[in-house]
Amino acid sequence: MNRLGKKENETLIEMALSADDNIAILTKFKPSQSEGEECNGPLCETISTTGSEVPSSSEIDKRHQSKDSIFFRDGVRRIDFVLSYVDDLNKEWEKKVERRKEFESNLQKAGLELETEDKKESEDGKIYFVKIHAPWEVLITYAEVLNIKVPIKENDIPSAVENPLDCMLAPLRLPEKVMHPEPDYFTAPFSKEKQELYLINDESTFFSPSMRNRIVNYILTRCPYGTEEGKKKFGIKRLLNNGTYSAAYPLHDCQYWKKANDPNCDNERYTLYMEWARFLRFYKEQPLDLIRKYYGEKIGIYFAWLGFYTEMLFLAAVVGLICFLYGLFTMDENMSSKEICDPAIGGEIIMCPLCDRECEYWRLNTTCESSEYSHLFDNVATLFFAIFMGIWVTLFLEFWKRRQARLKYEWDLVDFEEEQQQLQLRPEYEAKCTQKKKNPVTQEMEPYLPITSQAVRFCISGTTVLFWVSLIIASMIAVIVYRLAVYAAFASLMENTQTLQPISGLLTPQLATSVTASCLNFVIIMILNFLYERIAIWITDMEIPRTHMEYENRLTMKMFLFQFVNYYSSCFYVAFFKGKFVGYPGAYTYMFNRWRNEECDPAGCLIELTTQLTIVMAGKQIWGNIQEAIVPWICNWWGRRKARNNPENLYSRWEQDHDLQTFGALGLFYEYLEMVIQFGFITLFVASFPLAPLLALMNNILEIRVDSWKLTTQYRRPVAAKAHSIGVWQEILNGMAILSVVTNAFIVAFTSDMIPRLVYYYAYFENEDSPMSGYINNSLSVFQISDFPDRNKPKLNPENFVICRYRDYRYPPDHERKYLHTMQFWHILAAKLAFIIIMEHVVFIVKFFVAWMIPDVPADVKAKIKREKYLTQKILHEYELEKLKERLCQGDKQATEKEFIATEGRMELSRAM
Repeated sequence: MNRLGKKENETLIEMALSADDNIAILTKFKPSQSEGEECNGPLCETISTTGSEVPSSSEIDKRHQSKDSIFFRDGVRRIDFVLSYVDDLNKEWEKKVERRKEFESNLQKAGLELETEDKKESEDGKIYFVKIHAPWEVLITYAEVLNIKVPIKENDIPSAVENPLDCMLAPLRLPEKVMHPEPDYFTAPFSKEKQELYLINDESTFFSPSMRNRIVNYILTRCPYGTEEGKKKFGIKRLLNNGTYSAAYPLHDCQYWKKANDPNCDNERYTLYMEWARFLRFYKEQPLDLIRKYYGEKIGIYFAWLGFYTEMLFLAAVVGLICFLYGLFTMDENMSSKEICDPAIGGEIIMCPLCDRECEYWRLNTTCESSEYSHLFDNVATLFFAIFMGIWVTLFLEFWKRRQARLKYEWDLVDFEEEQQQLQLRPEYEAKCTQKKKNPVTQEMEPYLPITSQAVRFCISGTTVLFWVSLIIASMIAVIVYRLAVYAAFASLMENTQTLQPISGLLTPQLATSVTASCLNFVIIMILNFLYERIAIWITDMEIPRTHMEYENRLTMKMFLFQFVNYYSSCFYVAFFKGKFVGYPGAYTYMFNRWRNEECDPAGCLIELTTQLTIVMAGKQIWGNIQEAIVPWICNWWGRRKARNNPENLYSRWEQDHDLQTFGALGLFYEYLEMVIQFGFITLFVASFPLAPLLALMNNILEIRVDSWKLTTQYRRPVAAKAHSIGVWQEILNGMAILSVVTNAFIVAFTSDMIPRLVYYYAYFENEDSPMSGYINNSLSVFQISDFPDRNKPKLNPENFVICRYRDYRYPPDHERKYLHTMQFWHILAAKLAFIIIMEHVVFIVKFFVAWMIPDVPADVKAKIKREKYLTQKILHEYELEKLKERLCQGDKQATEKEFIATEGRMELSRAM
């Protein structure tokens, strides 16, 4: 028996193909019954009603409804979407009116019900609001079109055995009703022909609001609104772009700071704000099921990934902090810094000038403090942490795959490939591609872009990308020139200014140059980001990608490539180029034959890489949070500074949401991009800064709450969308994980002083009782001052020094191989290359072994998937069998005995499988 009861005149939607442009549009939605028409605003809408959905006029008159309600005036039909527009009396006013009239008429033909709020009812007296409701017939039709899964049976799989440690985690838990707002069901794709098979208790609540707005948005993006310039025009996006409508959005279900007065409202937004979006809840778990129910799977999977990433960062942060503390507690045991600080050793070593002519000779012990602090990051723990992070990255990615597989099962995404709306042709593609060809799969004519046109567009796109990447490299070279040009000024200033003498040991000219150059580089990065975001969108639009997914993937690769070069180029320069090609006194290397190449800080280049990384990483995170939280808040405050004081009966729910910011189709794209760039900082260069994971952890704890707060309070409700993974970002993370092993191996080998120290410790030590004593003297070569050419020779030599020292392994001036590299140099170089090969192979072997050991899908999830598939098939087969029995009993000749036997046989086969 049909639990709901079938209506006699069931509503149908017919999908027609236009002969002109092969665009699927909705036409001729036949209402089962028309009870009346109502005019609201400048356009009249015929509101189709069915049966008991709409109360009588007398009932409506008696009903007192708050304007904060999310229902039509009748208080029954839910508002699934809102369109807004302003009557601007310009030259295109009549054309816009005609477009709106045609568009809204076609929406009604598609079965949607409209109700318009006149501008006189709005808070500012200027804006019309068109409220849209999707009746049951439209929902069930498109649920089948979009292959939406709905409940057919309560889940009977026993829940996992409770962990005895759960009581310790109780303070981190949220109430069960918040964590799991709905019972767990077995689901199956919806079918109009089998409605009685599903657990439909109430038609008005069977489809969640996020499902409803997703269905309505699908119709809005395909609905035509007329013919212009010989082409059929369609889609709400075009109408928003040409100003016909000013906004299109689904509604939040209530105000975030208090529950709605209407008892029919779910108040999920209020629950999300109270339990998730407040910063005081930073230590609590995230209500992922409620996030998914309210915002859709695409946003839900982002917060699931961000939360999991933050959890895994906790382990990396703890290990990094331990490595940092090891460096802190062993500072006094560092023989190198002891010798540098010793007046009898470092105080007697005269170093060669660090710039031409203007710089003077200086004593090594002036870098005492910076050499002590460099030990915090350049010690034995650096090697351990670099190897650990190579393995941590693998664990993070593998465990995320398992977490993702569990979410796919729990959120009914197992058989989901990609959302149909993501794979369908983009309206822009259909409009701009005038040529057509037959699809070999569907055998239907569809638009396509000729190969020649694609080639031209890709050439322009590639050239533009190369130009902007070259611009980044040019800006980095400009910063390098700045470093070279101002270093002499800093050196002269610090030597001649008495007030800076107390801090001269810590704030060396190299460090001052590095800090100011890092800040300048950060400002340039932000400016280039602002410009390139718009360029990347423009060139991606120019390429005319075929589908929404293709569009996102192309834009993602362009933006990531740009930001990779933009953010990391300066770090790569400090790590792998600075101080490596400086030459030696008397034969320095010059950039553009003018500026002498930079030398590393006497304490090593690692401390400068740490400074660069800290400034860029911390600056980006602070600036990102300001952009994400403070800017939308200021915009919203300014926009509703008058309306927020209005009473509820004058400031409607759709007006409140209209005054919020738009999240946009690329909202999540920027969130992912921000986190992936951060992921690069803590993996590619983590050997230079063990505290990077700790900084990232603190930022992400704030990031989760900032993102949830702005999404819940400052932005309109996004249109729900499905996603079964983080998409192309997974491949980007995998690539960065592999690259991180290489970069950290090179940092340990070439940027830190670990390998030279180890070579000295085992092969060149001078004192068996203290193998590291004498290392500083051994690592410094001797130069005879009389060999200086006039270009390099300092103007002053008040103490008449004869020799000076510099960082390198070269023969002294009295040797027959004067100033050539010593054998120790080649031993160290061989050790560095051997270390890189050994470290990479060890880490990669462990990575691949760990990846092989950890299955992508947990065993219990596999069992649950098989169980659900079996029960779903069983229920569907039993349903078909019952239908055949009914037909046989009614004497249906078509229901033959052989068909009945075949159905029973299929059920037995299903059980056996």
